[in-house]
Parts: sequence; C-alpha cells; structure tokens
Amino acid sequence: MEKISISADGFKEEGTIPDEFTCNGKDISPSLSWEGIPAGTKSISLIMDDPDASEGTFVHWVLYNIPAGILKLPKGIPHNKTLADGSMQGMNDFGQTGYGGPCPPPGKPHRYYFKVYALDINPVLPPGASKNQLESAMKGHILAKGELMGKYQR
Repeated sequence: MEKISISADGFKEEGTIPDEFTCNGKDISPSLSWEGIPAGTKSISLIMDDPDASEGTFVHWVLYNIPAGILKLPKGIPHNKTLADGSMQGMNDFGQTGYGGPCPPPGKPHRYYFKVYALDINPVLPPGASKNQLESAMKGHILAKGELMGKYQR
C-alpha cells in the first residue's frame, strides 16, 4: 500500500497540539495538508482519534467523500454535515458532527492520530456516519494511507 505524507500547520509529528485546536482554546480543526495521493483515487477520508482514552479509543473527527483533488483542509472547518465541496462529516464521540478537539482529563499526555485514506470509491454513507460505518465502507478500497500523530495534555 502506498503511503500518504500528512502535515499540519502548528505542530509536527509527535509534537504538541496547540491550545487553539483543543477544548482549552477555540476548539477548531487545524489546517492539514497531504501528498502522495495515487492515481485512481476517487475520494479521501480522514479519521482523528485518541487511543489513550480511558474507555477505549475516542473518535474526534470523521470526514469522508473529500474530492480526490483536495490536498489541503483549511483551519476551522465548520461543523456542517455536508461541506461546500461535497465532503461529509460524521459523528464524533462528543455526540457532534465534525471536529472535536483534544480534551483529555488532567494527567499524562494523550496521542491524537490524524489518519488520511485514499479510496477507489466514494463511500455510500449519509452525512453523520460513525467511524465504524466509514471503516466498514472503506474495507477493500484503500489505495494509500498516512497518519500524523500529535500529543496533548492538560
């Protein structure tokens, strides 16, 4: 499987996620960009989650049906279920559509993974789908994958 390279404005791989993108700040999504999308890609999906949550992996963001030609997401994506370019946002574990920033309990740092997938399909899912629904729809259709991990603690 091919590898997608992902970067964020404001933090590096394994770096600290700035407060602006967390519940201690504006709680807005960071600007992300990627490269290495292979030919044949029909759409891009993004999942952001925290495997260090006490109750198991906590989902912070589910975004899918991003047009294949999009190589950058601006900072502060609105919480709309469907975005202007046709992308759709799913439900996070805060019970909301769109991005929900890091907000761990005080203590050790948590790791937050931004995972980008190049798909050979446009997943047939309604807006507001769950991470599990997206992962099921992506099975057998992932052409390339990449991830960026940032840390945050309170």
